Amino acid sequence: MDDDPPILPPPLSPPLHNSSAPRDKEPEDIQKILKWQEDRLKRRLRGEYESATMHLTELINDNLHTHVNIAAVRVEGATHTRSSFLASLIDPVLASNKAAYTDLESVLHTTRRISQLLKKSDIFSAVEVRIERSPDPYASLGDVDLVFKTKERGRLYLNSSTEVGNQEGSASVTARVRNVFGGAETFEANVAAGTKTRRAFRANLTAPLTSNLSTTGDISIFGLERDNSSYASSTEGIRGLKAAVRVNGVHEFAYEAIARNIGALTPTASLSIREAAGKTIKSSLSHTYIFDTRNDRIAATRGFYTKFYHEYAGLGGDASFYKAEFEGQVSRPVTSHISWSLAAKAGLLYGINKPTLLPDRFQLGGPTSIRSFRQNSMGPRDDADSLGGDVYYSVGASVISHIPSKEHWPVKLHGWVNAGRLDAIDRCTSPVPLLSSPPFFPNSSPPARPITDSLRRTLTQPSISAGVGLIYRFDPIRVEVNFGLPIVASKSDGGRKGVQVGMGLEFL
Repeated sequence: MDDDPPILPPPLSPPLHNSSAPRDKEPEDIQKILKWQEDRLKRRLRGEYESATMHLTELINDNLHTHVNIAAVRVEGATHTRSSFLASLIDPVLASNKAAYTDLESVLHTTRRISQLLKKSDIFSAVEVRIERSPDPYASLGDVDLVFKTKERGRLYLNSSTEVGNQEGSASVTARVRNVFGGAETFEANVAAGTKTRRAFRANLTAPLTSNLSTTGDISIFGLERDNSSYASSTEGIRGLKAAVRVNGVHEFAYEAIARNIGALTPTASLSIREAAGKTIKSSLSHTYIFDTRNDRIAATRGFYTKFYHEYAGLGGDASFYKAEFEGQVSRPVTSHISWSLAAKAGLLYGINKPTLLPDRFQLGGPTSIRSFRQNSMGPRDDADSLGGDVYYSVGASVISHIPSKEHWPVKLHGWVNAGRLDAIDRCTSPVPLLSSPPFFPNSSPPARPITDSLRRTLTQPSISAGVGLIYRFDPIRVEVNFGLPIVASKSDGGRKGVQVGMGLEFL
């Protein structure tokens, strides 16, 4: 027996049956394991979510016409909000849904409308909705309560910032109190100091006026001191009050009372600026209409923008005029990397039984206006001082492109052509040219020349500039570095050849 050979298992030859355990295929690296487990959990949760959604959808669809009646609406978590204000939002929605027979579908629509109103009030950071069976012992079959669980936003906000835009830099402090009196009111105060606007303050109170929150009213007081010595050899001080009503974010109707003071004249101030110096009061009514479909307010590549503004001053005070302004812009893509933009602005200021005043006139020229001209350097002048004008227009065409192979960069290339003109409405019968006509008539207003003559001269003799440059998007402002030159310019215009830098919120 000892000499017998050992018993050996038969040799194994492929193919062999897979006998690995289910976890044998798990990755060995710990990061890969975590990633594998995370993906696996996501797939599982996604499957459960999709199943639950399908089940809930089927349940709702099968019961859309089941009789359901809203017995009560409760808003939880609104500790600083007046119940009367919440009722003013909710009651009109419920009243519009009062029918002889209500079903689940109508209740769901009502719930969505109330939820949208609560979010639109900007009081709450979160709004969750539950539909519960009414706990009232006298409730009928099908009576339910809508319960909105909310979380109010923080009421106090304080911020300090430095800003660069519209050709000046400033530092500001802003304080805001939300839901001041429990009815979605907002109070905001701002104090700023800058390079051109030396000091500025503004206090504003805004409140909703209608139950659908589409109409708001605000009242504000403001003041500033602006250094105009770079183009008008003076400093302008403003103190004012404004009350406005805004409808759907499209229309604004406003009353404004402003006290202006032109002072701190430089030794080289012209005679016209010296005559304009002193205090004046403006009391006016205005209306603004805005329609905006642009995909980007700062650097649009698609969309349309239009703005109409008109103002009547003469409700007391020194100013008496009618002013109208129009702005428009259209942008369209040419290819995926190139777009074009066409913009236009125009304005008319017409004195009513009085000459127009310096603070009310239009100014034109600069890197955010008509490029390759100095800031506010176009139009009527007296020596080195720009006197402003009563009628103007400006148009601009731009082609904007990505930098080749750098599409993700915030820097873009653009080429542009600008044209426009600023003039005073010539109300003299004298043959003296328009730009040398004095803008002030202290004793009396001379006979008016037809306004069509002034408009014809303005439209047929534009100043034109062209150039190329770079656009840098630095939220929330736009910075341009351009190289251009004036092609056509009036004798009084302040042209600027070469490189020009512009920073601001709105460009032509």
